[in-house]
Amino acid sequence: QVQLVESGGGLVQAGDSLRLSCATSGLTFSNYAMGWFRQAPGKEREFVAAITWTPAITDYVDSVKGRFTISSDNVKNVVYLQMNSLKPEDTAVYYCAATHHSYGPPRSGYIYWGQGTQVAVSA
Repeated sequence: QVQLVESGGGLVQAGDSLRLSCATSGLTFSNYAMGWFRQAPGKEREFVAAITWTPAITDYVDSVKGRFTISSDNVKNVVYLQMNSLKPEDTAVYYCAATHHSYGPPRSGYIYWGQGTQVAVSA
């Protein structure tokens, strides 16, 4: 059974940093894309970042480029989202997700999802 569990969210001030973690079980990263999404109050779920390893490619939504970094520990099967220079508009529930993929990380079509972790950024 595939299971994704997010952690690391919290309440921070603008300019602070957080590192989200997604612990995975029931899958390996060899032929998967792993993604981070977020959903702010009153808004639809939005793609944030994704990573693949076959081949190794990363992708980010424009609003987080230069501030967020997606990475993975392939031994522990954990995916991370390092979030720096946080802004109030980053406030959302952040979800990790996984899907089968070989070339390029997609921005949609993910089939496995975690329960989410709350990130709140005050001005």
